[in-house]
Amino acid sequence: MSRRWGLMLGVLGAALLCALGVYLYLKATPYQIEIDHGPSPQARNNPYLAAELFLRKQGLTVNHANGLDILPSLDPRQHSLLLLGDRYNMTPRQIDQVMNWTRAGGRLLFVAESLWDEKLRQSNDLLLDRVQLHQLLSKNLKDLPPDVNDDPYPNLTKLYLEDENAPAYAGFDTAFHLEDPKNLAQSWANSAKATHMMQLNHGLGSIIVVTDADLWKTPHIEQYDNAWLLWYLTADTAVTLIFNTDRDSLPTLLLRYFPQALVALVALIILGFWHFGVRQGPLIEAPPKARRQLLEHLRASADFLLRRNGQAHLLHALQQDILRRVRHRHPGFEQLPVAEQWLVLARLTGQSTRTISQAMIPRAKPRLASVEFSRQVAHLQSLRNAL
Repeated sequence: MSRRWGLMLGVLGAALLCALGVYLYLKATPYQIEIDHGPSPQARNNPYLAAELFLRKQGLTVNHANGLDILPSLDPRQHSLLLLGDRYNMTPRQIDQVMNWTRAGGRLLFVAESLWDEKLRQSNDLLLDRVQLHQLLSKNLKDLPPDVNDDPYPNLTKLYLEDENAPAYAGFDTAFHLEDPKNLAQSWANSAKATHMMQLNHGLGSIIVVTDADLWKTPHIEQYDNAWLLWYLTADTAVTLIFNTDRDSLPTLLLRYFPQALVALVALIILGFWHFGVRQGPLIEAPPKARRQLLEHLRASADFLLRRNGQAHLLHALQQDILRRVRHRHPGFEQLPVAEQWLVLARLTGQSTRTISQAMIPRAKPRLASVEFSRQVAHLQSLRNAL
């Protein structure tokens, strides 16, 4: 009986599960959902990724670099160089290289980075000063065009082309204005209050200066005619974008990616100084404060000179002192023959010529005995004292 009821309960449970499955199948409605994971790592690292993809879609060859070290490998003919990053660390030599590359036929586009200082007659942007353009704040402009109020899009920059009835619109930052004090620009693009793009000829190439490049970054390139303007400025050329010329230094990279290793290195250096700075042995006793006698200093000095220079040096010094005193008392002494010099010395000192000759003639022996050396010194001192 229990087996029969168990079988019936199993069949009933299976039927209920099948019924539930059919019900859920008939009621369930499939749908699709998109989950936004944010920009890709490539887009986060490259703010101009959308601009590169757009230009490639137009058939242009596009590359990007982090510095100007690639400039010698770029053929200036039919090539556009876009300097879209910070350039405050550009050197005058690099600026000369860029200008020479442009003069040879390249197309250069860069962003004006600094305002013109009227007092200093320069800006902090060496490249902008080289092309002799000035960047000012639009709010400081005094003379505005008379038709500003009639402009339906005062905050958009208009680019007028030949054979076109309507201008192209670009979203430049209207807070800045480009000024051409020497009338070098061949073409330009303005908003209602200011100028935001200028083009100049330079040798076989051309230079395009803009007030900002944010309109070509990923969030803004699809707005207005921003993408078309970038294609128009680089049409029929290969394109190289440089947007990160400020490379992080090695200490900055180490501090960013290896802070624990740097802390360990500093601790190791401190421990090394502490280890080698520990005193190895007892302290040296301080010397007594009592001063030595003058005679002790003289004896010590004489012993030092004797050990360092030898007996001949001391005897020669005494002999030279005697000759110097004689020359002072007897002018022309050095011109006399040796025999007459001994006679002069004998007359001045009251010593015999034999004693004088024994004292003044250099000894051939390399080293004298102590008694003989003392006798020689005594003879010389007696002669010097007599003078």
